[in-house]
Amino acid sequence: MRYTQIKAFHQVAVHGGFSSAAQKTGQSQPALSDQVRRLEQDYDVLLFRRDGRRVRLTKAGEALFQVTKRFFDVEDEITQHLSRSRAVLAGHLRIMADSAVHVIPVLAGFRRRYPQVLIEVQAGNSAQVLDALRNYDVEFGVVGSHEPMPDLDIYSLGEAPIVAISGAGLGISLPASIGFEALTNAPLVFRERGSQTRQRIETAARRQGVTLRPVLEVSGREAMREVVASGLGVGFISAAEIGHDPRIRRHRLEAADLGMAESLITLRARRDLPLIRAFLNEVSRQPGIAV
Repeated sequence: MRYTQIKAFHQVAVHGGFSSAAQKTGQSQPALSDQVRRLEQDYDVLLFRRDGRRVRLTKAGEALFQVTKRFFDVEDEITQHLSRSRAVLAGHLRIMADSAVHVIPVLAGFRRRYPQVLIEVQAGNSAQVLDALRNYDVEFGVVGSHEPMPDLDIYSLGEAPIVAISGAGLGISLPASIGFEALTNAPLVFRERGSQTRQRIETAARRQGVTLRPVLEVSGREAMREVVASGLGVGFISAAEIGHDPRIRRHRLEAADLGMAESLITLRARRDLPLIRAFLNEVSRQPGIAV
């Protein structure tokens, strides 16, 4: 096994094909193909399924890709460590959040300190955040309250109650405080499955002997707010994430002590990467957060 073979495999896997990998890396496509072919021959394993110009990772290829992600992560860490004394912090920091509002103060401070770092914020529910972290596709996730896990570092970002929300055009009048039983007659809008907010609402309602059935399912909080604001139904959201939209009215949920604690999570194995360490240092400067 040669480093050039592993590098070629990794680049093709990252960019989704030999042609795109060649364009992105400035190498020739035949050279990349030859390195991958030699790796497959040396170990008698098929890493890609070729279908014309398209390639797909085999199961063996997917497993190797998870290893090479960690390998080149460490290589980047070594390079940054050796270059730290002569270069400012730069790079690409990726965050997936079920709601980015909880990290805006951290992002603002980090941006001022490290203007050369490109920050990418993606949307995703709790299940998607965990998958992205463990696939090394993002450096940080922001999710609802999370149980401790041995591979994760978890930092609390605060807690807010879950409330029901409705729009002025709903067509029915809801009181400022409402119970689950009364909501069975309302058109309900739920987040997608995998949403912690949805799981908590459904669990709390079942404990009271109530089954809530949505008439609409939407993906993400922004879609939830827009659908509710248009008057199509009643949704559920953390009070911290409603914002100042005059189209939306909030309703306290009776007999349901429901709070949503937001957490910042990252893979414990990656905590010493310079970008991750720098971001955590910024988190530690925020009041009420211990890192």
